[in-house]
Amino acid sequence: MRFSLRFNNDLPVAAYPTLARAAEAAGFDQFWVSDDLFLRGVWPILSACAIATSRIELGTCVVNPYSCHPSEIAMQAATLDELSAGRLNLGIAAGAADFLGWVGIPQQQPLAATAEAIRVLRALFAGERPARMQPPPRGWTDSAYLRIPSRRIPIYLGAMSQRMHMLIGELADGGLPLLFPPEQYREVAGRVETGAIRADRDPNTIDLAACIWVSVAENRAAAEAPLREKVAYYGHAFSAEVLGRLGLTHADFAEIDRIGQAEGDLARASELVTPQMLQVGVAGTAADLIPRLEGLVAMGARHLSFGPPLGPDPLEAIAILGREVIPYFRH
Repeated sequence: MRFSLRFNNDLPVAAYPTLARAAEAAGFDQFWVSDDLFLRGVWPILSACAIATSRIELGTCVVNPYSCHPSEIAMQAATLDELSAGRLNLGIAAGAADFLGWVGIPQQQPLAATAEAIRVLRALFAGERPARMQPPPRGWTDSAYLRIPSRRIPIYLGAMSQRMHMLIGELADGGLPLLFPPEQYREVAGRVETGAIRADRDPNTIDLAACIWVSVAENRAAAEAPLREKVAYYGHAFSAEVLGRLGLTHADFAEIDRIGQAEGDLARASELVTPQMLQVGVAGTAADLIPRLEGLVAMGARHLSFGPPLGPDPLEAIAILGREVIPYFRH
């Protein structure tokens, strides 16, 4: 079993080395940080974490080939991998179309663009010239190659759609699919396996992280509060497919959306979030978490990845997970 933590890039920079050290001490294998536009940049955040830790793997969760050119991604990744003594995992995805739209970047052919970026990055890390690929990336010449040494940095693909899930199996070393709800793992794993078989790859060699929303604390009500707020804020934007898995529709979120978005009262909107809606993630004490995590493991999950909100106190959440959850599944 592997265990990882995922954090958004919205915290003060100084918070991340402390969190990474705590995660390392708690027995986590990986520490991932996002790179959403107009927040704090993932490269300096993870550089600070690399200096503060010695064992835990570090990862971008995720960068995209639209706002950050693959040549720049390769430079930054190779440098950070050197700084961390070979502990980097490169998480890449097509990115959020809404975010890219803020800066006028059209998200054209996201599947093809992401697949090409992975192939280009693999070539660059190997010291090769992508211009000699078949087919070569458009506009690249023989002068476009990485002039510093690099290893074959593992590439993880962030994915939400069915086709992106299959692309994990076809091309990536690992996958970072967001699971809404966690029980979606079985169908996602099936798509990854399908993609791997199509590409004549062994699905068992792919590190598929079961990426779930988790909020944990010593008190169940305290743990549920951050997840309620998260669901109140994002619930209206979930796809009909996600809501259907929970037995819900967009109509169930109409009043929450009106109060939270139109009136700007997220606290009051959070009070309307039902236990059924909270099933999109996992919240409560360690004793509450373990049965649902056991369900994931029974479906074949071998990598549990815990993401925000994590709880009212992230350091407390890390300690609880390290003390009560990781040993339970490792032993």
